[in-house]
Amino acid sequence: MATTPGGTADAIIRLLCERGTSDYIGESISQLEHCLQCAHSAAEAGSDDETVLAALLHDIGQFLPIEDAKDVRMSMGEYSVGRVGHERVGEEYLKGLGFGDKVSKLVGSHVAAKRYLTAVDLSYYDALSEASKQSLKFQGGPFEGKDLDTFEQDPLRDEMVSLRRWDDEAKIAGIEDVTPRAELYRGMIQRHLERA
Repeated sequence: MATTPGGTADAIIRLLCERGTSDYIGESISQLEHCLQCAHSAAEAGSDDETVLAALLHDIGQFLPIEDAKDVRMSMGEYSVGRVGHERVGEEYLKGLGFGDKVSKLVGSHVAAKRYLTAVDLSYYDALSEASKQSLKFQGGPFEGKDLDTFEQDPLRDEMVSLRRWDDEAKIAGIEDVTPRAELYRGMIQRHLERA
């Protein structure tokens, strides 16, 4: 990955556009379209740039090249066949590129927010797509006890919950002509990396 903020921004946009074209795990849109819809929802809600970037990059751990994902897992101490969730891989990958704490933490928390919401809002679970209900089982199910308390006390809780809700809604097929393209976020990424 490039070492200047501009070069890193270019590489991230390239990664999204080249590797995000595969199906989004059981949904009717690509991973790229899902990420773009999520970022657009964050922007439309008036979120700050860090939250918009986290929405755009929240699933980057799903489609990193195998070598990059392996390097991140190894740096996290994951040497066995055990699987680190894509949210943690994405969080660590972005930290390694120089993204700030808020962006990285929001990316790393979007599965935790799903577990939180299923614990505190029964209607939330009912509204999940079938693919999302299935993945919840592998993600540990709804939070309980200390995990639930810890999440509720987090200063970023509201942003984490908002990101999760945008994530859940960003599955609409056929709206590519109204969703801003990835290149729109290049400058935002560069400015963030210059400040971080």
